[in-house]
Amino acid sequence: MSENSLKELYLDELRDLYDAENQLIKALPKIVKAAESDELRTGIEEHLEQTKGHAQRIEQILEALGEAVKGKKCKGMAGVLAEGNEMLGEDFEGALMDSAIISAAQRVEHYEIAAYGCVREWAELLGENEAVSLLSKTLEEEKETDEKLTELAHTINREALEGSEGEEEESNTPKAKRKARSAGA
Repeated sequence: MSENSLKELYLDELRDLYDAENQLIKALPKIVKAAESDELRTGIEEHLEQTKGHAQRIEQILEALGEAVKGKKCKGMAGVLAEGNEMLGEDFEGALMDSAIISAAQRVEHYEIAAYGCVREWAELLGENEAVSLLSKTLEEEKETDEKLTELAHTINREALEGSEGEEEESNTPKAKRKARSAGA
């Protein structure tokens, strides 16, 4: 692959990432509202601010390259976010909803980690040192967010399991069975 076509690929992926970040900026407030855990909610709010910075860094890179600051529809992020929206539409509550949110959020982070890893490498090969620095910072922030989500998942997933087991036990009591029969279930 010639340097020229690698540069075109690099620019194309930057535009894709720019759109991905902007899709996230629109989606994260809805996720914040759905989160039950204060710690998860705060983490998502903090990542929303980081995400705005990620979009600004891409703008800075595109401007430094003399390119128009515009996105290219990121179908991958649209798909990941659509799956996340499906989870938010379920009737999950409490820690179970938070577990679903973490699952969806980690899919987003892994998608971004893969994309930023590639564009950072391409920037390095193309000698775009300032872009390498900016993209490395974003990549590191995405990895840190993923690690924080994993840490939260250890606690929240256990809470979701305990809540699910409690509901299951409640539904198996004689009183709950009588109630279900009388309701026509």
